[in-house]
Amino acid sequence: MATIDKKKVVAQLKRILECELAGVVRYTHYSMMIFGYSRIPIVSWFRAEAAESLTHAQRAGELVTRLGGHPSLAIGPLLETHEHDIGQILRETLQAEHVALGHYTELLSLVAGKNVALEEYARDLIEQEEAHIDEIDKMLRKPGEVEKSKEAREFD
Repeated sequence: MATIDKKKVVAQLKRILECELAGVVRYTHYSMMIFGYSRIPIVSWFRAEAAESLTHAQRAGELVTRLGGHPSLAIGPLLETHEHDIGQILRETLQAEHVALGHYTELLSLVAGKNVALEEYARDLIEQEEAHIDEIDKMLRKPGEVEKSKEAREFD
């Protein structure tokens, strides 16, 4: 089995760590900005997403140190449109999930066929990000719509 380029893999894991830490902040913020009849279940969903992002960040940081790197203290970019309607918040969330998916996909390209543990980690997180994207897409659809939302089709 070929060996990984540790420097590139650690750099990508640091990007993932920063992205997931940004998710903690973003989802926590969104949970505070939900208003209206659907507030309670949506707030709960965003808080669960924040907790999951923290778990993902911790996992990425542990992999950085396992490979001899130093975890970043930075957080990734935070998109703030100051538009807090639920649809806009979900569209921002969809965009952020696609960014995270891109980071994990890039990691997979760096480790595929070279490190089983890192490859499985990347595949697992890709599956989770794709599931999040699908859930957000369904949340953006109107009741009864079967086709993907316009926003989700933009990423296809």
